[in-house]
Amino acid sequence: MADWLGGGSMKPMTLGITGATGRLGGRIATRLATAGVEQRLLVRDPSRAPDLPGARVVQASYVDTPQVRAALSGVTTLLMVSASESADRVAQHRAFIDAAAAAGVRQVVYISFYGAAPDCTFTLGRDHHATEQHLLASGLACTFLRDNLYADFLPALAGPDDVIRGPAGDGRVAAVAQRDIADAATAVLLDPTAHVGDTYDLTGPEALSLAEVAALLSEAEGRPVSYYDETIDEAYASRASYGAPDWQVDAWVSTYTAIASGELAGVTGDVERLTGHPATSFADLLSAGDAAY
Repeated sequence: MADWLGGGSMKPMTLGITGATGRLGGRIATRLATAGVEQRLLVRDPSRAPDLPGARVVQASYVDTPQVRAALSGVTTLLMVSASESADRVAQHRAFIDAAAAAGVRQVVYISFYGAAPDCTFTLGRDHHATEQHLLASGLACTFLRDNLYADFLPALAGPDDVIRGPAGDGRVAAVAQRDIADAATAVLLDPTAHVGDTYDLTGPEALSLAEVAALLSEAEGRPVSYYDETIDEAYASRASYGAPDWQVDAWVSTYTAIASGELAGVTGDVERLTGHPATSFADLLSAGDAAY
């Protein structure tokens, strides 16, 4: 066991948690508090931070290096939830990682993306690959939790007319429930040195087509939801009205083309391996009323 987790005169582990004002980071912080773990919550807006026993709230922005170094002083293990989607997200991540290393952090548990690679179809997955590479080059001990698409997000794919539109074809996605990701991350953070150097692919228990997603939504919500397989040209045209920058529209469309390519279809047992319970199916997530993104 690493010396920063030792007993006696050695300094105990201090956990740093980012993203605690968000749905995923907040779930993880709450689980750690329930387990009686002391933690430091790094947030941009302290007024939005959860009030949890054993949690100390500190203000820190990924891009404010001196602020990050001060906030992470004494932290040995850090949960890094990715920054909000932006054109410069990788640069923000690199600055944050460098500041964490300078502050003396020893291990980072990073919430990455399933199939992260420099050429993966989902454009934002490339950002996660670049972040992973920078973490590996930093000298920090690393653990990567590569999440598939959030199952919690799937209901939001349906438009006001109850139609899911996108160029996903007959492709399948092994979407994972956020509660399962939170359980898995908590298990890692409770014994982080046991997972140094590990990469876990977190998926649901099944891979569904968007037509099947629509059918499950119809059954759960008592209204007809359907799937329309757009062409790529149609997908770009239907999203042009939002006035979003090109990189954002590319990300939206590539969510569907990544499904069509089969890159998000793999099912793993890593959720159960880490948590001791099976991954939550999309149908069970809907019946529990937990799929509100």
